[in-house]
Amino acid sequence: MALSQNRVPKVSVFLCFVALFLNSNGVWAQNSPVFACDVVKNPTLAGYAFCNKSLSVSARVADLVGRLTLQEKIGNLVNTASDVSRLGIPKYEWWSEALHGVSNVGPGTRFSSVVPSATSFPMPITIAASFNSTLFETIGRVVSTEARAMHNVGLAGLTYWSPNINIFRDPRWGRGQETPGEDPLLTSKYAAGYVRGLQQTDGGGDNLKVAACCKHYTAYDVDNWKGIQRYTFNAVVSQQDLDDTYNPPFKSCVIDGNVASVMCSYNQVNGKPTCADPDLLKGIIRDKWKLNGYIVSDCDSVDVLFKNQHYTKTPEEAAAKSIQAGLDLNCGNFLGRYTEGAVKQGLLDEASVTNAVSNNFATLMRLGFFDGDPSKQQYGNLGPKDVCTNANQELAREAARQGIVLLKNNKGSLPLNAKAIKSLAVIGPNANATRTMIGNYEGIPCKYTSPLQGLTALVPTSFAPGCPDVQCANAVLDDAKSVAASADATVIIVGANLAIEAESLDRINILLPGQQQLLVSEVASVSKGPVILVIMSGGGMDVSFAKTNDKISSILWVGYPGEAGGAAIADVIFGFHNPSKFSLFSVLCFQKRVKTSPYC
Repeated sequence: MALSQNRVPKVSVFLCFVALFLNSNGVWAQNSPVFACDVVKNPTLAGYAFCNKSLSVSARVADLVGRLTLQEKIGNLVNTASDVSRLGIPKYEWWSEALHGVSNVGPGTRFSSVVPSATSFPMPITIAASFNSTLFETIGRVVSTEARAMHNVGLAGLTYWSPNINIFRDPRWGRGQETPGEDPLLTSKYAAGYVRGLQQTDGGGDNLKVAACCKHYTAYDVDNWKGIQRYTFNAVVSQQDLDDTYNPPFKSCVIDGNVASVMCSYNQVNGKPTCADPDLLKGIIRDKWKLNGYIVSDCDSVDVLFKNQHYTKTPEEAAAKSIQAGLDLNCGNFLGRYTEGAVKQGLLDEASVTNAVSNNFATLMRLGFFDGDPSKQQYGNLGPKDVCTNANQELAREAARQGIVLLKNNKGSLPLNAKAIKSLAVIGPNANATRTMIGNYEGIPCKYTSPLQGLTALVPTSFAPGCPDVQCANAVLDDAKSVAASADATVIIVGANLAIEAESLDRINILLPGQQQLLVSEVASVSKGPVILVIMSGGGMDVSFAKTNDKISSILWVGYPGEAGGAAIADVIFGFHNPSKFSLFSVLCFQKRVKTSPYC
């Protein structure tokens, strides 16, 4: 075939490819990691004290901030921070997410052919159901390893706005899946453990592997429910409820986890926006709990308190009140637009701006951002080979196994005997779920194992979805009943997905969506063998109808179990993992409510 006029000769293509993807250290990457104090390219930077690694963080920050103009300081009060090229400081994007694995939701992280995916663990609601604090920290370490590996090839930042440790008080809240649940004690242990894993300050000292952020402070658990919006919601909370319920996880995060950041929420608490409340920010987080790090707003929170909540008369006043309250970094551009005006109008002094930006730079100092080439630093050997390893993927499977909760098990129906099952009916709108299993604030998983795939790997299966989708407006019963009627056992997998419950999408009830209940009851009525009902959801579902149905022998809740969720479900159903050790089932056994189970 003749070359077209637009076709580049192969040699030129290869050279361009090499120039684009091969950096000076022989690491295949899209581009080099972002960092300051590159004394190789600019030897004059070696003379600046803020580039001197032998000095204390506070001395380096003081030197750096003392060299900045007011405008340069303000440019570093927002998540897409401005560069200061004259001092060798590049732009930096603060917003990255790592709720249950490295995510590409925030602008600071992306995937490419160099690192096409990362390990996707179960959602926190499932991980926390393990009650295994060691697991919380172990997952955090793996996530931060993959984050650092991606940073070293220019695909990720160093600051991650995770975990979400709000109290899941109402099961209809769409974001509840992001949290460890409704218990302040468990949530506190999860917060401290996951943060210690992410930040992984090996060898002591003040250095950070990545910087975690506990959010959203505080009393936030509604997004969009019957006209109530998170942007205008005023949480009226007693001091006792704040102290006993909503604030303990944040306190544990700061004191026990030594987290590098706390994010204030959109809502007001007792009439004051959290991001402009000096008692909540300076008074508690900074002064009482001694935060060593920065306080960041939820995205556009400062804009919201001005435009939506009408808390101030002018945008300059909103900027001033937020910074004076203790806010250091604005997700959004509000502080970038109005802080200088606030200073010029006498609403805010430059010393407050200096203090805020100093907290931000101190965090970057602890991360090694001002220590030159990351490949020469502690985690410089990490790269694509350290992402989606077999061990990391196996940990995702183990986390899902430990988080599965057995709610019912009549006559010891579980585990099933794989050798005795010649045919298994697999039914339900979530039976072949993939994307649904990883929930929200997700990345691109290493691979998926759906429930159907996990079960099919062990026994012969027949599949019928029973519903066209999770909304299940019209159940398709005939095929599902036919498959179940001829099988040795039936597994029905129902529940929710991000079209039912998610950020900005709260549920109005706790029923199974659409005609899912009808599907379950009809299939169970014709099944000749044991029926195992599997609920895949973040929030609680009312399955009392199944609890009292003798044809339904077992009920499992699996949350959103991550990339290996299907394998984990199969492991539990066929007895390769005992869900009692870290799950609610151990409580049921203790109470003698399940007398004949082999697990008790």
